[in-house]
Amino acid sequence: MSNKAKEPLFHIVKRDDTTKKKAYMVRAIAILAALIVCAIVTTLLTGANPIKVYGTIFSGAFGSARRTWVTLQSLAILLIISLALTPAFKMQFWNIGGEGQVLIGGLAAAACMILCGDRLPAGKSVPSWVVVVLMIGASLIAGAVWGLIPAMLKAKWNTNETLSTLMMNYIATQLVAYYTILWEVPKGSGKIGIINQSTEIGWLPEIGNKYLLSIIVAVVVTAGMYLYLNYSKHGYEIAVVGESERTARYVGMKVKKVIVRTMALSGALCGLAGLLLVGGINHTVTTTISGGQGFTAVMVSWLAKFNPITMVFTSLLIVFLERGAGEISTIFGLNQSFSDILTGIILFFIIGCEFFINYKVSFRSKNVKEEKENV
Repeated sequence: MSNKAKEPLFHIVKRDDTTKKKAYMVRAIAILAALIVCAIVTTLLTGANPIKVYGTIFSGAFGSARRTWVTLQSLAILLIISLALTPAFKMQFWNIGGEGQVLIGGLAAAACMILCGDRLPAGKSVPSWVVVVLMIGASLIAGAVWGLIPAMLKAKWNTNETLSTLMMNYIATQLVAYYTILWEVPKGSGKIGIINQSTEIGWLPEIGNKYLLSIIVAVVVTAGMYLYLNYSKHGYEIAVVGESERTARYVGMKVKKVIVRTMALSGALCGLAGLLLVGGINHTVTTTISGGQGFTAVMVSWLAKFNPITMVFTSLLIVFLERGAGEISTIFGLNQSFSDILTGIILFFIIGCEFFINYKVSFRSKNVKEEKENV
């Protein structure tokens, strides 16, 4: 008898030779496989023609000029939030609080609009451009503060940032709920309604149309974040801290300062997204105004490997699927949950393919098996 440990049938080995071309090929195969599975599921459960279903997905996102603009606007907001979370993630600070940072930034913008708008006593008014300036400052500061609180807890007492940032989401949601009741119009409606609808005080200016401003801001933030992470001293410090805090301290970096500074930037950019949602798109604030994009942005950032340019395409894919899946429910008279199932299947394949890009399954060799049988 042998005292050797039993060799497992297979084990997982990390890949070291995966080229970019091969990685993109694996992702393309995963998307194709996901579409095939979705087609099978669609046919079995609904009897609908899967080709028409896919045509409807495209039509829902880009079927008209207005739908295209709405898709690009949604892409812009998701991209800004994803970019906001990226510096923290690259530093290995797990900021799950994007949702709350967006909400608190939107609440700050709404407060400026309400307190300086139509509710002022008769004869008193504040110029709209002044209100817009106040909104920008308030949203950025509010978002930054919401990011600073868990950062300072982490830097001072090494608390778990995942839990603290997640907790801040709930606090922000309840604050928005409280002020929604406080500012509700009319009383008892449970919602604020369109803020300053008659005067449009505090409404962000339109550039060409009501969709373009958010897109321009997203382009500027994308370019700025790419340069910041790849060509600035701060970006280099973020990368070093993310690789090893010990190394960062050894070379003289103030790790606590880097953590606090990075989270302030992350929160401020989320606050900027809240400003665009309240001041430029919806002109009101609710607990659901961000639509869960603070959590979706986590997946976008991870799938893009923290690359701002790649993040544009990842965000586009997510928004395309969401917009198209919603159109499926409308056209085919299906439950909204069915469109969510299709979106989930596609995302599952996209996320799952990352395993095969980074790892491989190595099976026990035949020679080893025969050797053990002869012992």
